[in-house]
Amino acid sequence: MVFSIEQVQKFQEQKFAYLLVEVKNHVLCITLNRPDKKNAMNPVLLAELAFSLAYAHYNNDIWAIVLAANGDTFCAGADLKAFAGDNQEISVSTIPQPNGEILLGELFTQVHKPCIAKVHANVFAGGFLLVCGCTYVIASDKVNFSLPEVKRGIWPMQVMQSLMQIMSPRKAVQLCMLGEPFNAQEAMQWGIVTKVVDANNLDKEVETLTQSICKQSPSAIRMGLEAFDNMRSISTHEIHAYLKKMLGKVLQTQDAKEGLTAFKEKRAAVWTGN
Repeated sequence: MVFSIEQVQKFQEQKFAYLLVEVKNHVLCITLNRPDKKNAMNPVLLAELAFSLAYAHYNNDIWAIVLAANGDTFCAGADLKAFAGDNQEISVSTIPQPNGEILLGELFTQVHKPCIAKVHANVFAGGFLLVCGCTYVIASDKVNFSLPEVKRGIWPMQVMQSLMQIMSPRKAVQLCMLGEPFNAQEAMQWGIVTKVVDANNLDKEVETLTQSICKQSPSAIRMGLEAFDNMRSISTHEIHAYLKKMLGKVLQTQDAKEGLTAFKEKRAAVWTGN
């Protein structure tokens, strides 16, 4: 996390320039709100997104995250001119300065909360980093995806790495090399999208999924996702010892004790996230 727990304490008091944020029923809803620039990510938007995800990470009362967008494009990637220092906009954002460099490709790996991308419109270039970072991706059947960087003499370096975590490396390289658009059904076939739905049912599908997630133990999910992330950097012969240790930590949570008691008493568990 590039923001500390102290920095996110006043999350609800902050002004966001390019995000809409709302917490409802243990779900943090984050909406990209730079539609005039096709939700291209400039430094301020990127910092606001990192700040919001840090808040979710530290807050045990947040059980899931929904990432959505306004406008006719879900995300067009990075605003290269803005990152180069050109066309700087006056920002009303009040979030604090991050404590380190924000790497979009790593933004979601330490959140340890289920993240659902609600993709209503096309995704381009670095926008794939948002989609690949999420746990679930629910996309409208009208959506198309494209990595056009190679047509402009650029290679989607970070996107390539993110794609290789969820699909065949050979296919990932092909998508980066040819830059051809593909539809939501193809994206689902290759593992980029979790589910494709009729555009009119997108909101309902995301709501159903978040409700299903929130019926489960948030502590178990949080610690399970932490273990999943950490397994990537643990040697093979140490994995089972690590997972045994993590299971012991899960069994000490209030949620685990409540879950076992509820099972014995044949009733629904009442989760606290602790």
